[in-house]
Amino acid sequence: MKQKYSKSIMLSAFTIASLLPVNALAQGTNDGLGGDDGNIESLYTKVTNIEKKQKALNFYVNFAESFQAEHSSKTDEWTTRFYNKNLRIEMTGWLTDNLYYRFRHRLNKTDAPMSEDNFAKATDYMMVGWKFNDTWSIQGGKKCQALGSFEFDENPMFIYQYSDMEDNVDSSKGALNLLYNPSKTQQFSAEVSNTYNGKLADEFGANAQVTTGKVVNDGAAGGKKLEVEALEKSNSPLTYSVGWNGKFLDNKLQTRWSYSHRTQAKGKYSRFFRFGQKLNLSKLQWYVDYNHTYDDLDRMKIASKEIVNEMVNSICPDSEENGYTNLYLSKVRYQGIVTKMNWQFAKDWNLMLKGMWETASATKDEKFKNYRTAYGYIGSLEYYPARKQKQDLRFFLAYVGRKYDYSKKCGLKDYNTDRIELGMMYRLKAY
Repeated sequence: MKQKYSKSIMLSAFTIASLLPVNALAQGTNDGLGGDDGNIESLYTKVTNIEKKQKALNFYVNFAESFQAEHSSKTDEWTTRFYNKNLRIEMTGWLTDNLYYRFRHRLNKTDAPMSEDNFAKATDYMMVGWKFNDTWSIQGGKKCQALGSFEFDENPMFIYQYSDMEDNVDSSKGALNLLYNPSKTQQFSAEVSNTYNGKLADEFGANAQVTTGKVVNDGAAGGKKLEVEALEKSNSPLTYSVGWNGKFLDNKLQTRWSYSHRTQAKGKYSRFFRFGQKLNLSKLQWYVDYNHTYDDLDRMKIASKEIVNEMVNSICPDSEENGYTNLYLSKVRYQGIVTKMNWQFAKDWNLMLKGMWETASATKDEKFKNYRTAYGYIGSLEYYPARKQKQDLRFFLAYVGRKYDYSKKCGLKDYNTDRIELGMMYRLKAY
């Protein structure tokens, strides 16, 4: 959504435009310093009636709460609750013309440090950046990985439901990111980051095993079993990413593309492609993302949770006696398309529509090849009652529907879910 900015805010936004991802229009995004504030007035200014002119500290509270009614066809029951969707604090700023930082922390997640990076899982960002000049800059610390797609870039507070791939990618990691801006409209990045927050055993359990689903003869017993191998840790479990963020036609067309190569375990890798395109008009914004990942080890664990037991039980019902422990799939492919439209059809009102299509496949097992197709359909009506007061407050009524279709040969049963939400979102700029 385009907003009218004051001259001072426009100048500061222009200053950082060469450094931040060029599509950063949504407040609190997952890249750079989180995007522009638009015309939001801080609590400090409201209380003191003094305009804040320094840019060393910006402090936010992101809060979203809703009343939810949920239904699943598995039980055919409706349940209701009040639910805290989002509660995060955030600090950003420029300490010099070259030095900047960002901190974002979830108050409803564990503060226990993880074994690999020694950050709390609740910490999304603890990043420091240095701008060498208008062309080159570098960022380091814990941050969201430099991934493509516009669903990824949105402020998590404004997401009613992520796609399955985005919901399970787990992208906040210790990282070092080099940024190259050949022009004000183009940005390229090269990043190395941790693959996991914890050790391999933390992520997959002790004595974990991996299988493609291939069945072999158990010579001594005269029966059959799954071909498995022990999962071994890598000495360098790192992710390497390259990305391109672009804008064209006076910012009306935007792109977010990336490719990531992840070392998951010894001899186990992942290839991850993301291609995002966005149409950005004055009263209508629409993006289409395409995501594709091929994993030697099922990092997202969607397929492993759904079909490993089916694989094991079809061959040997008593998995413990056959030595299977913490068994995960190998050679898994996920792909999906996510599209979302925001339409500001009237003053202070927005209509949001979102659609999702995703597939999962155990590519080396005929029974479970292309076994799953997931659909998502979301709509919300949003009202902004405090724009005149320069506050980002939103009331909303939303519907979230999911449908999961399985191939007949895999043996899993189709199901669907529904959720109706009535709630509010508030991005409070305290200072």
